[in-house]
Amino acid sequence: MWRTTGVLLLWGLAACVFAQEAAIDDDAQALAGRILEATGVTGGLVVHWGCGDGELTAALCAGEGYLVHALDRDARNVADARERLQALGLYGRASVARCDGTRLPYVDGIVNLLVAEDPGGLPESEALRVLAPGGVAYVKQAGEWDKAVKPRPHEMDEWTHYLHDASNNAVAHDSIIGPPRRLQWLGSPVWARHHDHMASMSAMVSSGGRLFYIFDEGPTASIELPPSWQLIARDAFNGTVLWKRPIADWHTHLWPLKSGPAQLPRRLVAVGERVYVTLGIDAPLRALDAATGETLWTCEASRATEEIIAVENILVLLVDEAEDRAASSQPDYQSISEISKDARQRMWDAPARVIKAVNAETGEPLWEAPTQVAPLTLASDGERVFFHDGAKIVCLDLKTGERLWASAPLLAWSTIRTWFAPTLVVYEGVVLFSGGETMKPHYGADDTMTAVSAETGETLWSAAHPQSGYQSPEDILVAGGLVWTGVTTQGSYSGVFTGRDPHTGKVKQEFPPDVQTHW
Repeated sequence: MWRTTGVLLLWGLAACVFAQEAAIDDDAQALAGRILEATGVTGGLVVHWGCGDGELTAALCAGEGYLVHALDRDARNVADARERLQALGLYGRASVARCDGTRLPYVDGIVNLLVAEDPGGLPESEALRVLAPGGVAYVKQAGEWDKAVKPRPHEMDEWTHYLHDASNNAVAHDSIIGPPRRLQWLGSPVWARHHDHMASMSAMVSSGGRLFYIFDEGPTASIELPPSWQLIARDAFNGTVLWKRPIADWHTHLWPLKSGPAQLPRRLVAVGERVYVTLGIDAPLRALDAATGETLWTCEASRATEEIIAVENILVLLVDEAEDRAASSQPDYQSISEISKDARQRMWDAPARVIKAVNAETGEPLWEAPTQVAPLTLASDGERVFFHDGAKIVCLDLKTGERLWASAPLLAWSTIRTWFAPTLVVYEGVVLFSGGETMKPHYGADDTMTAVSAETGETLWSAAHPQSGYQSPEDILVAGGLVWTGVTTQGSYSGVFTGRDPHTGKVKQEFPPDVQTHW
């Protein structure tokens, strides 16, 4: 009985797919194709105003990355369009509602494409209100289609790297963002997998109105069930899932609470219409099309890329070329207790890496420099590449890889655990570094923050750097022209933030929190 039912169900699904392909009106499909080509919208939320019987609505549902919402004043049209979408198996990806046309049922800035064959009394201001930055209104008036694009505000920034950009200064250049006042959208899943093991989210960046993130979609019923790591693209303004790429092998999801690994977020960068990522823990760098997720090129010379930064048309990579890389990065653990023991003892290993530069358009190798590199310290100011080699800051020429200078010795924690990393930030001719040299199992003593000249490597100043965050990389934040650090690790700490001049180290501003602090 079950077998027979299953066969009938599969036949029914196949028949539904066949009906979908056969029943969508050819003229509607052609029109939808012209609309999508003319507007350049490759996915996201599409609103079809004045949907009629739903023929064009169905055709606008052009792929898995499109979510279509149709509106009409006439209740009969709404019923007919719903019936058509249900018959085609599209209801869900496309849906229909009644609307009077004076106020569209959306929050501000959420729609990628608004299509209206007969706008009627729909106010133009209302159409522009609901469009996302870069969104398009495509309206037919007097027999002609008009296109209007909502401009993206200059004050709106992107977050292309783990630490904002290649400078490692984790401060956005955005004057629009502020305290949250409402939800823009709510995605899935509702729950991550576990609190006491590795976070389900490994990395997230944004570019071109899209979010890209690496997430474990494995079952939430038990953390011991296998993971399902995915690279996922969503529209940033409405949360529509645009595409996914599976990641076969990643860092073990059973890694214990608050033990890292801190370096994983450095494997994902998005700039413009490109996404740069490693689709595996020992995989080479790939460039993907941001709109579709299709692979544009793979740099085979970059096996086991651990970090990526993008500068102009150059990608700078930190690559581990050790022969036993796979065995060391993914040991064959037999139990959770083995993993927990390893996490308490394990540290970032010291063997040399290779810094490689490749062409961002083609993946063609440009230069390479074998060296030791402390995790998370790779950075660039657009002309030079900086990093800490475990003993000092080193500067290379971005175009050639030639070594330009090395600083005086700057201490870093000699046993860098996977949950921790030093911080190196480049800002207006100054390289700022804090390495956690006084880190101990119990917090207390301050570390040191040192500034050197980006031009020569000469030490400019040093100051105490309070331990910030809990079992996490150091904080160095440059905002409003000042270098900010805060005493925030434990609830008993003062919570005072100090702003220093980046060129002299002099304290320019200091303030305590205006709320009760706790961790």
